[in-house]
Amino acid sequence: MLDARWQPGILLRASGALHVLAVAAIILEPGQWRWALGAVVVNHLLMAAIGLWPRSHWLGPNWTRLPAAATARNEIALTIDDGPDPVVTPLVLDVLERYGARATFFCIGEKAVRYPELCLEIIRRGHAIENHSQHHRHHFSLTGPRGMRREIQAAQDTLTRVCGQRPLFFRAPAGLRNPFLDPVLHQLGLTLASWSARGFDTRVKDAERVKNKLLPGLRAGAILLLHDGNAARTASGTPVILDVLPALLERAAAARLRTVTLRQAVS
Repeated sequence: MLDARWQPGILLRASGALHVLAVAAIILEPGQWRWALGAVVVNHLLMAAIGLWPRSHWLGPNWTRLPAAATARNEIALTIDDGPDPVVTPLVLDVLERYGARATFFCIGEKAVRYPELCLEIIRRGHAIENHSQHHRHHFSLTGPRGMRREIQAAQDTLTRVCGQRPLFFRAPAGLRNPFLDPVLHQLGLTLASWSARGFDTRVKDAERVKNKLLPGLRAGAILLLHDGNAARTASGTPVILDVLPALLERAAAARLRTVTLRQAVS
């Protein structure tokens, strides 16, 4: 259950206190304005750097692994971003069905509007769809609270309407964020989810390299990131995810790891 009121973390409280102290210092000792301004600038640079670290917990709660109970049950989560894609998503669904696997698809709102039948097929096959913003804009992490809320709320409304199921999780475009995101997610009742391992399969065209990045992180509690949208292609033109998924699922089965959606991990 979410608390009724959003509570900032230690880092955000410290940042707020620093700003208050800087203003007070300038009022009491105007000659010290350079030091006060310098402290504020350093603080902003620190916040920006942390926002570039997708797996950070400093800006608020963030799922980088499954909860302890799911880990104890030997569960892992496959998360698939940037779809739905009319070519790749159906093929990914077939691979998942062949192995009896479940996955969480972080879908982009405007793509869901374009391919609603794919979203319904994802749900029909037992997977979950979560919020990956309405437009997946690359400058998402540079927007303020109003801009973030507008983008996330639009996707929330779109995906709920298309899928008949309200998203419970949000993943920021490219995983990048700023201090305004956590209170917005709290207001919308969403949980931020990143990952424990990723293969950079939107940029790396070599499926073996992607596997080598993901397989070492294949253990109970893992949240793995792949892409059906914006997927890189191998030299033969195959979307990388289609070459990687079978190896991941076979290794998971051998290790007796069970794939679940993020929703199932909290049940």
